[in-house]
Amino acid sequence: MKRYEGMFIFPERMKEEPLEAAIKAVNNEIEKAGGTVTATTRLGRRGFARRLKRETAGHYVVITFELDPAKLQPLSERWRLMSDLFRFQVVRAQVPVAAAEEAAGHGVAQ
Repeated sequence: MKRYEGMFIFPERMKEEPLEAAIKAVNNEIEKAGGTVTATTRLGRRGFARRLKRETAGHYVVITFELDPAKLQPLSERWRLMSDLFRFQVVRAQVPVAAAEEAAGHGVAQ
């Protein structure tokens, strides 16, 4: 399993309760695919640099999760079908340098 960070943008017109339900739906899709959600961070409403599909802003949410890399593509396809999700992008999460060295066994003994 690898760690990923996903930036999810939900439409500006969504109110609090439907937004919370949409975030939960994204998390549920991750769990259905066999992944584990480790963190969900709401960044709030942010404006776009230019209009996209007649929208000028959206609600931004960052979700950190662990998932088998082979299951990421099918999961992305399911997210594309969600009508409450405006845009998303998933990248591999950066491992802090100290943690990477420790995992590789290159830690400095003191």
